[in-house]
Amino acid sequence: MAYKIAIASSDGKVVNQHFGHCRQFLIFENDETGRWKFVERRNTFPACKAGEHSEASMQYVVTLLEDCKAVAAAQIGLGAVQALTLAQIRAFCAVGLIEQVLEKVNETLNIKTES
Repeated sequence: MAYKIAIASSDGKVVNQHFGHCRQFLIFENDETGRWKFVERRNTFPACKAGEHSEASMQYVVTLLEDCKAVAAAQIGLGAVQALTLAQIRAFCAVGLIEQVLEKVNETLNIKTES
């Protein structure tokens, strides 16, 4: 089953952004063979400012990612986790190479991939 994951990354190589401070999300899709491909970059406004977020700004970001099964970011605050969970999007805190994080998310979701 194909699905998408949003990655909080500033450079397209590593997961290194805080969910609430992120200005872009990189969207990757996993196909039936388990292969990942970059689909698109989605620009956004940071949902948090000075450690606080507004309900409207958080909802904007969650809506932007509503077709994703999961989000991976270096840090994700409790308010963001709650908003994502309500939208049935899994939240993952992870730092590292995007490819490695995508595989860890796969393992956590128990999604089988072919080698």
